[in-house]
Amino acid sequence: MLRTILGFTKFWFCLFGKILPLAVAKRLDREGKIAERDALVKKNVTSWSRFVVGLSGSTIEVIGEENVPSDTAVVFIANHQGDFDIPILLGYIEKSKAFISKIEILRIPVLSGWMKLMQCTFLDRKNMRQSVRAMAEAVLTVQRGYSLVVFPEGTRSRGRPVGEFKAGSFKLALKTGVPIVPVTIDGSWHLFEETRLFKSANVRVTVHPAIATAGLSREEATALPGRVRDIIISAMRK
Repeated sequence: MLRTILGFTKFWFCLFGKILPLAVAKRLDREGKIAERDALVKKNVTSWSRFVVGLSGSTIEVIGEENVPSDTAVVFIANHQGDFDIPILLGYIEKSKAFISKIEILRIPVLSGWMKLMQCTFLDRKNMRQSVRAMAEAVLTVQRGYSLVVFPEGTRSRGRPVGEFKAGSFKLALKTGVPIVPVTIDGSWHLFEETRLFKSANVRVTVHPAIATAGLSREEATALPGRVRDIIISAMRK
């Protein structure tokens, strides 16, 4: 309990400690200095994410990071075990990435500012028209060279078996023609969801070889969710 209380306290102190660099990043954005902005965002987001994961005392093992293409944007497709999945991916996989996030995150000061600069997409699942516009924005984001992470289960599994992958989650990669990189997150739910308290664990992140999406037939595109889900499940510890 004490670790959890101290953890949440340190979380907010660290987050609000990023206000000054956030202001600098916003200025760079207004001035059109995009490369400098992106470098500053990456530096701060990575350090903050590693700090957050460190609050649990956990260790993160990454296998196969060499499978991430360096010369193109990608769509990372990952299973979703818990709240720590996002800082784990941000902090421990080198390639810069953004997320498709629920729109309620915009209510959180500082955090929402960083997410906007990361080029995250904010989705209102209760508003179909907004969701369509948001996904169109996500396509443009990838076309501009920014990688995105998608959790096709649509919710956290919290230690349960990997859920079915929604076919709509793959449209982003199919429409942009960028590679899909399947990612297995194994053990992250132990960090908080298991007991609702911060807890240390060994989390293994497996980055699988990229899957080309350009030129897929209709049958191949239809089979893609099941194919990627099977790949992700294959690296789960028994």
